[in-house]
Amino acid sequence: MIKKFIIIKDFISKEALSGIILFIATIAAVVTANSSLGAEYYNLWHMPLGVTLGDKTISMTLTYWINDGLMALFFLMVGLEIKREMVIGELSSVSKASFPIVAALGGMIIPALIYVAFNPNNFIGFGIPMATDIAFALGILMLLGTKVNPALKLFLMALAVVDDLGAVLVVATVYTSEIKVEYFLHAGITYALIWFLNYSGVKKILPYLILGVFLWVFIHEIGIHATIAGVLLAFSIPISSKIDEQKFIQKTKESIDDFEKNIDEIPILNHHQIDALESIAHGYDKVQNPLVRLEHNLHGISAFFIMPLFAFSNAGVLIDFSTVSANLMIVLGVVFGLILGKPIGIFGFTYLLTKLKIIKKPENISWFEVLAVGFLGGIGFTMSIFITHLAFNDEGIIAAVKLGIFAASFIAAIIGVIFILMMKKKA
Repeated sequence: MIKKFIIIKDFISKEALSGIILFIATIAAVVTANSSLGAEYYNLWHMPLGVTLGDKTISMTLTYWINDGLMALFFLMVGLEIKREMVIGELSSVSKASFPIVAALGGMIIPALIYVAFNPNNFIGFGIPMATDIAFALGILMLLGTKVNPALKLFLMALAVVDDLGAVLVVATVYTSEIKVEYFLHAGITYALIWFLNYSGVKKILPYLILGVFLWVFIHEIGIHATIAGVLLAFSIPISSKIDEQKFIQKTKESIDDFEKNIDEIPILNHHQIDALESIAHGYDKVQNPLVRLEHNLHGISAFFIMPLFAFSNAGVLIDFSTVSANLMIVLGVVFGLILGKPIGIFGFTYLLTKLKIIKKPENISWFEVLAVGFLGGIGFTMSIFITHLAFNDEGIIAAVKLGIFAASFIAAIIGVIFILMMKKKA
């Protein structure tokens, strides 16, 4: 239980700081795009880069390498979080998982329906308001400090994990280019080899990552968005360690005793002590959970490099409201989907199914707090921008939608904060 609390606390603290850095990166992108450096900014991200493997060359712009390549690592981390929560976390049992799952489903379905209501003949962007930016949302809760019920952070985190899984499914099934069936066999064989490693008891992470690169290449060639390779790889990473905790403790005690017995007058370690230390280090590697270890290593890279770089490369948009008026219904679908669809879906679905006694609301969360989380769920930001680039090719539409996402996320965040502060005053 203590270990689980430490993992969750570390996750939340990193997401909070990541949210601040994301905000800074976004402001920097918007300022740069609207400055005298705007042309250079645009040209930089559209610079073509290629990688050749044998007789096969993969060439994409720098932005696409970030969105398809680096974001695959982000989705690998997302997949690891989903698997961890399903095995040992807030989604590990029906009683724990039912409330955040229903909340997340409502928070995806209602925004999508609102978007479609505004755009019945052009519904391809329905996935944009379905997304929640967990870094920004948790960042806001952390900045409020003791004014926030700690249970809200766990609820928002569990909800966001399910929300991420929904986003993965939408990206995999909807936002794909032309499917090249012949590469399915290559991807299938590669993925089978990855699972063979798992069933063979391989705990080293490197073999999984090497095969994961090939999986990414083949999925990219199929036409399915290549970030899905990260999620598929995550589900195959083993969660059990090579030795259990009790055996590690026993071996470590023996090594420490051996180290102590061989203390001498010489001011450097003798070979017995070095052997004891190496035994402890060997046990340290074996007792670690591969999944948690990889997630921990990726979290810092994702929070402080990949996501800020993604924000800086994708958030730069010319502030030109003529693009908004030209694509008004699309923008309104996104804005109302995030500001209204998220809270209505999250609160409405959970309230209705609780009254029907299908699910049970956690006792340490009030309905007003569920509504507050609903508004925080309307902070789509980086994930909404990511899906925008998948849904549309027209730069004018993309620019207009980004402005709508910025406005909606800001308004949703303000309303969510006001609700939380109102709860604090009532308490």
